[in-house]
Amino acid sequence: MVVSLAACSSGSSSSSSSTGGAAAGAGGLIGVAMPTKSSERWIADGNNIKQQLEAAGYTVDLEYAEDDIPTQVTQLENMITKGAKALIIASIDGTTLTNTLQNAKDNNIPVIAYDRLIRNSPNVDYYATFDNYKVGVEQATSLLTGLKVLDASGNKTGTKGPFNIELFAGSPDDNNATFFFNGAMDTLKPYITDGTLVVKSGQTDFNTVATLRWDPATAQARMENILTSTYSNGTTKVNGILSPYDGLSRGIISALTSAGYTTADIPVITGQDAELDSVKAINAGEQYSTIYKDTRELAKVAVAMATAVLTGATPQTNDTKTYNNGIKVVPAQLLQPVTVTKDNVKSVLIDGGYYTAAQVNG
Repeated sequence: MVVSLAACSSGSSSSSSSTGGAAAGAGGLIGVAMPTKSSERWIADGNNIKQQLEAAGYTVDLEYAEDDIPTQVTQLENMITKGAKALIIASIDGTTLTNTLQNAKDNNIPVIAYDRLIRNSPNVDYYATFDNYKVGVEQATSLLTGLKVLDASGNKTGTKGPFNIELFAGSPDDNNATFFFNGAMDTLKPYITDGTLVVKSGQTDFNTVATLRWDPATAQARMENILTSTYSNGTTKVNGILSPYDGLSRGIISALTSAGYTTADIPVITGQDAELDSVKAINAGEQYSTIYKDTRELAKVAVAMATAVLTGATPQTNDTKTYNNGIKVVPAQLLQPVTVTKDNVKSVLIDGGYYTAAQVNG
């Protein structure tokens, strides 16, 4: 579900908790910077972090920058000025915060990168995220499963194709986008090499298929151009599309349906974030899969990291080698993604309490 930018405020959501235990706000102020409200998942992330921090006795300054880098910089500087004890940051562009994070360091404020790695700064203390390379592997695997090249157990079926596929990647200024793409391409390349999969447009390198700011309209326009330039003979069809994010998937679906594709011949389309509209599209047979990342659990990790740092403890991490931000390797706690298709929407998303049946089926 994409929320209109015009309807969203980027103002502070600071408040304190009145739940039992510590006095409201007794732990001090923690700044939480999210990139945008235009994606359903970031709203959920922000709300989950805020609620959990408040329950732990902190005051929270939650800000959304609507994908505007100067706005996010200003918001973070204001948090520092207000005396924030820690910063949890989901960056818009992970390369643009070096000076701001130096200011945080000078004020002894620890920084936790949230889901997106902050690059080119020594002043990033910890990183809370999912296994982003595995997300790409899972997306590519679900594409192969949807095309019936692999069975549900991940074994080759003997189906040779060839299947026409097209590739989309995320925003080039988001470090995660390269992890997603690399994981996917490492999985798909053997099938491209042996001719099972054919990228008919010839567009295979990251810079060509990347989608700035994860913008659905940009993905839709690119899909329209590919259909016009490569699939306009009336017989050649797209069979599968690697899409790294549900918002892009919905833009791609719009381009396909405008070109005459129906649920009977729509390609196998992947996604990510289990956004409600895409879950509905999966149930309707328009989108094949999405990668579910439980933001409630990621929020728990970020809150635990902040609490540990502020109480003099060492946060739990399970990866101290992978996430080099160009200056240092940032210790990370990685959570595992889950592939969702029509077969397990109920068991994973509804039974797991992420959505209600009324939300999914309404």
